[in-house]
Amino acid sequence: MSYGPRYPDLFRRTAELVDKILRGAKPGDPGRAADQIERVINLATAKALGLTIPGKLLALADEVIE
Repeated sequence: MSYGPRYPDLFRRTAELVDKILRGAKPGDPGRAADQIERVINLATAKALGLTIPGKLLALADEVIE
């Protein structure tokens, strides 16, 4: 199971930050945290480890790998 930022969103934010710096912003200015968080559950690995994933957790996942 993984829980973290969506990488395309992270790359987009990086490009925005570079643009701001090139336009004169200070690199040390605080940025924004990731808005979109992604939850991915790998059921094949969970089964190989003998783990049971509750249905409520599966329902919250953005992606389930079977």
